[in-house]
Amino acid sequence: MTAPKYIDVLVENGAWLLDAGGQPRYTQDRHSIGQDIKHRIMESGLARKLIGERSPTLRADVMTEIELLVEHDPRLIPGTIVISEEAPDRVLVTATTYEFGPLEVTL
Repeated sequence: MTAPKYIDVLVENGAWLLDAGGQPRYTQDRHSIGQDIKHRIMESGLARKLIGERSPTLRADVMTEIELLVEHDPRLIPGTIVISEEAPDRVLVTATTYEFGPLEVTL
């Protein structure tokens, strides 16, 4: 078994996920990349901007902004990023990583 390349503290519902001993749990590789992408979108303010926007045209513009933001991650294969609106309050981000294959993130 090879050592993980990317390791991060596991975040669930905005908080660190702790084990029974109160220690943070960790995530790695593909899931870590997905978590990074989700946090990057949230911290950029684009998710909040999307929630507040009612105009379909302006919502599409925000979706494009999110796609361009995600496209800058060097761990993702350019051109594989797809942002789709599953519901008014749920967005699916799909992409392909260079090392770990397909990736899905729900906002």
